[in-house]
Amino acid sequence: MNLKIRAILSTGLVFASLAGYGLAVRAQSSGPATAQASTPAAAQATEFTLKNGMKIIVKEDHRAPTAVQMVWYKVGSIDETNGTTGIAHALEHMMFKGTRKHKVGEFSRLVAELGGRENAFTNRDYTAYFQQVEHGRLEAVMALEADRMRNLQFDQNEFAKEIRVVMEERRWRTDDQPQGLMNEALHAAAFVAHPYHHPVVGWMDDLQHMTIRDIEDWYRRWYAPNNATLVVSGDVSASKVAALAEKYFGPIPSRIIVRGKPQNEPEQNGLRRVTVKAPAENPYVILAFKVPTLREVEKDQDVYALDVLSAVLDGYDNARLNDKLVRTDKVANSVGAGYDDITRGPTLFTLEGSPATGTTTAQLETLLRAEVERIARDGVSEPELQRVKTQLIASQVYKRDSIFGQAMEIGVMEMSGLSHKNIDRIVERLKSVTPQQVQAVAQKYFSDDKLTVATLEPLPLSGKKTGPPPGPLR
Repeated sequence: MNLKIRAILSTGLVFASLAGYGLAVRAQSSGPATAQASTPAAAQATEFTLKNGMKIIVKEDHRAPTAVQMVWYKVGSIDETNGTTGIAHALEHMMFKGTRKHKVGEFSRLVAELGGRENAFTNRDYTAYFQQVEHGRLEAVMALEADRMRNLQFDQNEFAKEIRVVMEERRWRTDDQPQGLMNEALHAAAFVAHPYHHPVVGWMDDLQHMTIRDIEDWYRRWYAPNNATLVVSGDVSASKVAALAEKYFGPIPSRIIVRGKPQNEPEQNGLRRVTVKAPAENPYVILAFKVPTLREVEKDQDVYALDVLSAVLDGYDNARLNDKLVRTDKVANSVGAGYDDITRGPTLFTLEGSPATGTTTAQLETLLRAEVERIARDGVSEPELQRVKTQLIASQVYKRDSIFGQAMEIGVMEMSGLSHKNIDRIVERLKSVTPQQVQAVAQKYFSDDKLTVATLEPLPLSGKKTGPPPGPLR
């Protein structure tokens, strides 16, 4: 299903991001922290900036006595280069390995003693850390988070243990998972120069040659308040959060953040194919088309139409792909469409599926494309489009029942440079999409010239590993 619509309409992006392994930095303020009420487009959200350049966004929601704290660093695998892949994710693991004040494992133990839950996740575009606690415990977890922003310790023995956990995580989530291998091969073929070529977890050879000094250098380079955004949602007051942020994060000095040169993707001018052979029960195929991503909320109309096209194809139970290819014609066991337009880098629109017995992957390719071609030829009806929009509005209301989902949505927007103030405006733009605009993008973006196809050829399952890797997963 369309990741963008899941982000805006429900808490789905929480899980997409946690498995997503699958903004310009704000200038340093010269004055004291100041509060600026956001526009009505992001009701209840209040934004502060500390002297050291750290942005704080508070989304008040007083329906339950809980609070979510998330610290987002604008650094992910997009910032890695050859030889360093996987380092953003490896540092995420090391962030739980102790500071000058707290010993190894103490962070998680203290949060648990507070009755909270915590974890972290690394994406192509960002790294984020979160805690969900009773609202009166917010100060305690803020102190813990500020401590490791500034005082992380780097122990060789802990690194040696944790990098083995990361390598095993790679084996379990990618090397031993046919679709993990497919997605890795697909991105490596679709992006030849851009860092999205590399897996978030890193190439195994880079992990094997990673050192504790590499990790420490990465931490010193990127983990600074002026490269971070603190998002707090729940039963809190913006003024109290501002005071706590000033107390705990305010004393941390800013750093000069030097980003690497752009690694822009060259133009693709022809179809690319990659085949993966791996133990699996069924064949699978993914078609990935290069399409625009959202850069200017008021101007990028094609992006909204592509979002809606994805929802028409796979945005609800009776959407076109599933209804036609699985239920009616029975030529596929599963099908899907995906489009994530909130990214720092280029993006893909995907069609995918597993063929039913008697159907080949080549035939399923044709059938998946035929559904887009049908929209390009015949368009979509107003009633069908209205069903998608009804789902959109209902899911938006549902999303707001989750304070974690609200914090996730704000963080993803900020890391992509779009601002949390645009959240409701994006929904309005999606609601304004016309049938003609959906038909136009179906005609425009789905040629062979921008297409990469990954095909899974299943091998016998004997000897295939199962079960999670040892140690905690982040």
